[in-house]
Amino acid sequence: MTEHREARDTSDEAATADTAEVTDAADTTATDHADADSALPRRTVARTAKLASLPLGMAGRAVGGWGRRLTGQSAEEVNAGLSAKAAEQLFEVLGTLKGGAMKFGQALSVFEAAVPDELAEPYRDALTRLQAAAPPMPAKQTHRVLAEQLGRSWRQRFAEFDDEPTAAASIGQVHRGTWHDGRAVAVKVQYPGADDALRGDLRQLQRFSRLFQSLVPGTDVKPLLAELADRMDEELDYRREADNQRAFSKAFAGDEQVLVPRVVASSPKVIVSEWVTGTSYSEIIRSGTRDQRDEAGRLLAEFHYSSPARAQLLHSDPHPGNFMLREDGRVCVIDFGAVARLPYGAPPAMGRIMRLALEGRSEELYAALRAEGFVRPDTEIDPDDVYAYLHPIVAPLAEERFHFSRRWAQDQALRMGDLRGQDFRTGRSLNLPPHWLLIHRVTAGAIGILCQLDAELPLRSIVEEWQPGFAD
Repeated sequence: MTEHREARDTSDEAATADTAEVTDAADTTATDHADADSALPRRTVARTAKLASLPLGMAGRAVGGWGRRLTGQSAEEVNAGLSAKAAEQLFEVLGTLKGGAMKFGQALSVFEAAVPDELAEPYRDALTRLQAAAPPMPAKQTHRVLAEQLGRSWRQRFAEFDDEPTAAASIGQVHRGTWHDGRAVAVKVQYPGADDALRGDLRQLQRFSRLFQSLVPGTDVKPLLAELADRMDEELDYRREADNQRAFSKAFAGDEQVLVPRVVASSPKVIVSEWVTGTSYSEIIRSGTRDQRDEAGRLLAEFHYSSPARAQLLHSDPHPGNFMLREDGRVCVIDFGAVARLPYGAPPAMGRIMRLALEGRSEELYAALRAEGFVRPDTEIDPDDVYAYLHPIVAPLAEERFHFSRRWAQDQALRMGDLRGQDFRTGRSLNLPPHWLLIHRVTAGAIGILCQLDAELPLRSIVEEWQPGFAD
């Protein structure tokens, strides 16, 4: 079993002097240290030029490919070469820029299971690598952030601190350390300038949303980018992330299936949390056994559907790097920067819609969708077309156990993306109400992970237990 160190966000309810919020130097946030050795390129012109190179590169390769077709190469050879080069450029640009560019890449990577194999293979690995990889920032820059956030005597809080990061993410990186009381801890440090880079990247990416749409068919890129932009202030404030993690940790304390590590200390740009180990879902996707795949999928579904009832929150950053399967059989969940607040739990209307679609009650289904705003007041759609559109999506609930696979995900993406088909026209006629956007995206992301895992699990029984409105 590989030891994974993505325990960037661990939580603790104990309110001792050392585990309380760190505020002494936290509000003197990092000014724009434009160091040449910065790990996160922040100059707007440079970042914009790199992002612009993605669509320009795609266009240039398409023209070059057309020329190679004229010289006798087959369409398959040309397309394979273009896809491989696009993958390499995608990883190079999104991964090295970090910030909003890498966050966008991580969000896309969840949906790669829906990409047809003949198109996906060249860049599947590149997208998956985005879930955990990024160049580190230099040690002296890390020390500067720690001093600004934890105080000049920050080293006294640690018995040991490893300058070499163990994991990197879109806006921060993780170091292993030993707290002064002997606990092994993970220290998540935000990159200086991450706020400016995140905002600038997302603005630029939104300009190219139509071009990026082709990377993952069946994924609506424009609202995904809009949602990332809307939530960026939340993700940039590690104090809020620490509070989210504390809430999850409290809700799942002592649980036999889910572990949410405890927070030791936090500030606006640093989180110190308990160190945890396990086998990352990314690794299980690559080389897990059948039993690992099925159990990882079941635990993910349990966590996803039970969180609104148990924590009144929904973990909203579903990608494999945020989940680990532990030796004790529990799933460890990390990274709580993006969270949906559901004070009344999951909406019962969701369960009723799922049940009506499953049972083929098209008229009642149509009425429920209209009541929730999925059908606009000035729009008329055939209820049978709506049922035909939604029924395949809820098909996993029709069986005692369902096998989530890439083939199933690809079939759904192709069905909904076929411009000549009725399902495409029906989908275009439906509306996604703003208050449903995050729940929809997170559920789709979780299902994407289940398909990447190739997991077979009893989803129906999980939904019956936790989703209000489904079993009523």
